[in-house]
This record gives sequence, C-alpha cells and structure tokens, in this order.
Amino acid sequence: MSEVTRNSLEKILPQLKCHFTWNLFWEGSLSSHVEDRVRNQIDLLNSEHKATMYNLLAYIKYLDGEKEAALECLRQAEVSVEPKQDDQAEIRHLVTWGNYAWIYYHMGRLSEAQAYVDKVRHVCEKYANPYSVECPELDCEEGWTRLKCGRNERAKMCFLKALEEKPSDPECSSGLAIATSRLEEQPEKQFAVDALKQAMELNAENQYVKVLLALKLQKMGEEAEGERLIDDALRKAPDQADVLQKASQFYQKKGNLDRANTLLVRALRSTENKTPLYTLVMCRYRERLKQLQKTGNAGSSDSLEKMEELRQLTMEYMRQALQRKQSRLNSYSDLIDYPEVKRCCQLVFGKESPSAEEQQLYQSYCNLQEYHQRSEGLAALKELLKSCSLTETASIEKEGMKEQA
Repeated sequence: MSEVTRNSLEKILPQLKCHFTWNLFWEGSLSSHVEDRVRNQIDLLNSEHKATMYNLLAYIKYLDGEKEAALECLRQAEVSVEPKQDDQAEIRHLVTWGNYAWIYYHMGRLSEAQAYVDKVRHVCEKYANPYSVECPELDCEEGWTRLKCGRNERAKMCFLKALEEKPSDPECSSGLAIATSRLEEQPEKQFAVDALKQAMELNAENQYVKVLLALKLQKMGEEAEGERLIDDALRKAPDQADVLQKASQFYQKKGNLDRANTLLVRALRSTENKTPLYTLVMCRYRERLKQLQKTGNAGSSDSLEKMEELRQLTMEYMRQALQRKQSRLNSYSDLIDYPEVKRCCQLVFGKESPSAEEQQLYQSYCNLQEYHQRSEGLAALKELLKSCSLTETASIEKEGMKEQA
C-alpha cells in the first residue's frame, strides 16, 4: 500500500470513536487485575452486552503485545452483537470496527485497516461526520468502558450525555448510578442514593446496583434496610461474584468478619479469574487473625487453634495470589502495594528464621520484586533466603555425619 494511504490512515484513525482514542489509562495505572475483572464481567453479562467487555479485553491484549489474541476478542465482540439489519446494529459495531482498524494499522496490515475505516465511513456518512457519530449507544459504551477502567468522572459524563437522549434507559441509568456512587467519596461530588434508587426502579434485576445501594444505606446509618437489600440480592444472585464481593464488604463494615470471609470464598468458587479475590481473601483472613489476637481470651486453646487455622489460610491465599500471571503491562504489581504482602519481608529484620513453608512464600515474593524491578528489601530478602539454605545444608550434613559415626 502506498505511503499516501498510510498518511491518510494516520489522519483518519484519531477521528474514530474507540478504545485507541478514548485515553483510558493513566501511565502505569493498568494492572493485570483489570484483565481478570473484564473476563469475570464477560462471564456475568448476557450476550447483548458482552461486546463492550470483549472490545476492552481486545485493547488490553493489544497493550500486552498480544495482537492476534486482540483480534480474536474483536471477533467475539462482533458475534456478541445480535445480527439485526438496522442502523442501531451498525452503530453498535462502530467501536469494534475502529479497534480493528487501529490494530491492523499497528500490525502493518494497512489494506485491512483501510477496509475497516471504509466500513465506519459507510455508516457515519449518513450523519454529519464521515468518521464518527454522536449517539447515546456509543456514549453508553464509552461510559461502561471508562467505568471498568476507573475513569469514573468521565464515565459519569458519558452516561449523563446518553440519558439526555434516552432518559429512561436502564443501562445508562445503572451506569450513572455506579459512577456517581464511586465519586461520592469525594466531598464535592453529589450524593449517590437517589441515582441508585432510580436505577433499581428502571432495572430491578440488577443485583449489583442493589448491593451498592445497601452499602450507601449502611453508611447513612440505615443498616437494617441495607441488610434487607443484601439478603434479597444474595437470594436472587447467589453465585454472582461482584455481588458476593460487595456483600462481603457490607459485613466487613458491620464487623462480622466470618460472614464477610464466607461470602468472599463463595465468590472465588463463582469465577474462573481468581487473582484479585485471592488477594482480597488473604487480607480478610489476616484482618480476622489480628482481631482474634486482640481479644482477652487469645491464649485459650480454642483461640490458639482458630488463630493457627487463620494463619494457615492467610498463607495459603497469599501463596495463590503470588502465583499470579506476570504481565508486560505492569511497571509495578498490585500485590507489592498490599501491606499484608509486604509483611513477607518483615522477618528480614527479625532474629527468627522462617519455616520452610514460609521460605517458599518469601521466594515467590522475591521473584515478584525482581520481575517488577523493585529493590526495596530485595537484597536483604535474598540474603535471608541464602542463609536459610546454608543453614539447612549444614544441618543435613551434620545429620549425615552422625549417621556415619
């Protein structure tokens, strides 16, 4: 293909409404947990809304250098859109086609990139701009995408814009409620309860919105009403991982850590992509262990047995979390920033040597630090592991000499 066509593509591609032009991630803000959360969402959604998440997954795969996998995700996005022969169906393909064009361009397959640009133009020529169109469907898709990426303020603006055209749309209303709920922690942001209640009225089957409302009511001192909503959501969506996770948060704030942990473990069983939840369960068990250590009867045999059980559970989930997928996306690891995981290094400054079981955890943590080029405590941790290894070798040799004598 001629250089003229390459130049024309470089002028057209920035006009397309898709993930490559939405500026979704701040530098260094994309963790490998995002891919897990997107995959979990794909499992939960009905076919009508899977395309949004497949498009986001394609962009994540592209950023991770997996271009062929990205193309396969886009094919899944196309399949997920119901084959209706109308303008709305064509509009729902625009984001996917834009992503195709960008990926093929970066792969150097310019004729294929041009083919998808032409498909976009064929639809958009019916409107004012030949390469983009203003419509609530695209605003809603951008809103859900930004919401999943943590760009809550911009997501809120997208949903508000969509609702101007479709004020009773349940999906846009739910998206606005979730975005507003997340922004409510900032003092200048509007209170989210009314938005959540309106979203529930428009979409009574959205159990995630229901548990978000429960958490807001708990914060307002209406815990009994919140718990009623939690019970109803768990009854209607007993295996929905995001509902279980938020319900766990409700019981954690209530102080019922055993119930909170039970719900998180249920969430683990309900999803294939477990890495974020392993970390969260690890933190919750550690929190429960600290709670028991502070009680007056911490020295009783029952308490000691329970604390040992919690310690083993904490270590097991820490081990599972440390066996996470390592991704080229990350300049850092989510796990390194968890105080409970940083605790792995604390024995470096102590006098006691770790057990063989704990040494395996430290080695995993050491590998993670090294992979992400973190130096904090790394040299000391390596020295500790080396000394432990030498101690074990000396002990084995000593035992062998005794046997020979």
